[in-house]
Amino acid sequence: MATAQQPRLRADALRNRERIVSAAREAFVEHGVEGSLDEIARRAGVGNATLYRHFADRSELIHHVTLSVLTRVADQAEAARAEEPDAFRALRRFAHAAVDERVGALCSMLQEGIDPTHPDHVVARERVDRGVEELMAAARVSGQLREGVDVGDLMVAIAQLTRPLPGSCASSMFDRFAHRHLQLFLDGLMAPARSELPGSAVTLEDLRRTECPG
Repeated sequence: MATAQQPRLRADALRNRERIVSAAREAFVEHGVEGSLDEIARRAGVGNATLYRHFADRSELIHHVTLSVLTRVADQAEAARAEEPDAFRALRRFAHAAVDERVGALCSMLQEGIDPTHPDHVVARERVDRGVEELMAAARVSGQLREGVDVGDLMVAIAQLTRPLPGSCASSMFDRFAHRHLQLFLDGLMAPARSELPGSAVTLEDLRRTECPG
């Protein structure tokens, strides 16, 4: 079982832990959450005993991989807001960084592999929500974001663009098309709007009614 408190780790142990989490994220994207733990250890360059010393079981590993992704997405939102003087450029920078995290491919973990009420996940999700809301609010105030869109619209698009593609060439197809298609979507978010959007804006509250955006 995952725990909220973790003991302080030595520098080498912390590096091993980070390598395992990174390798697991890649394996889960490629093969789903049932990917081989032996393969994850091999990718991380550690032995099986080291993996199990850090993570008691698959559930705990999934917990920490998901936390890592949420934290990285939140970090990207906050960095874009702080470092980009142009509000829409900050939003664009964040969106492309979020696509690189392959959040759509990891959606099954958010649905099935974790406890969404765990305090760690609640805090991480709130950071993501707050960061994206602030980016979109700034773009809206600057007059660059079209009317009638909300945070959920952006997050659904990112989730859809990063879902696994069928076929053996899925990875190369993702690398080739995801950022191109995201840029087309982002151009559609800019003001002035060139069409009237059907339906209503997707809010964070709308997303919370489902377990995974998209």
